[in-house]
Amino acid sequence: MKLKLDIEDLTAGFFEEVRLLGIVAPMKDYQFCWTLNNRLRFRFRNNNDIEIQFRKKNRTYFFAIYQYDEPNSSLTHYLYKNHIDGEYLLQEFKHLDYLWLLKGDLVEDEQLQSLVNSVRGFNGVQLVTELAVEKIKSKGNLIF
Repeated sequence: MKLKLDIEDLTAGFFEEVRLLGIVAPMKDYQFCWTLNNRLRFRFRNNNDIEIQFRKKNRTYFFAIYQYDEPNSSLTHYLYKNHIDGEYLLQEFKHLDYLWLLKGDLVEDEQLQSLVNSVRGFNGVQLVTELAVEKIKSKGNLIF
């Protein structure tokens, strides 16, 4: 008997009640996280256990994921670096430097808009926009 992994079910479950932001901020990932941590009082940390690896052209690419768990909440923030050495986590969003996924608890529109407005005000941030998860073709690339 062969067991087959149902990627669609896995993807649907992962993206249940998720909010996703796309960010253009041409700066190093550690600088961007430092800014978020200092300005918003977050505590993003690089989580090597969930980094995403792609193998292309006989080379392995490692996409860093930074994680912040909100205290007294089940909400977790994940910040993905969208590109490394000319390869992209989400090919259809090559212009984005970062993807910010909020998962684990309901995020109200007002809460998300407040976050977007705060991040837009940072030096070096050119764009912050919400992405409709259901419209992303390669969203499976975000699953860790």
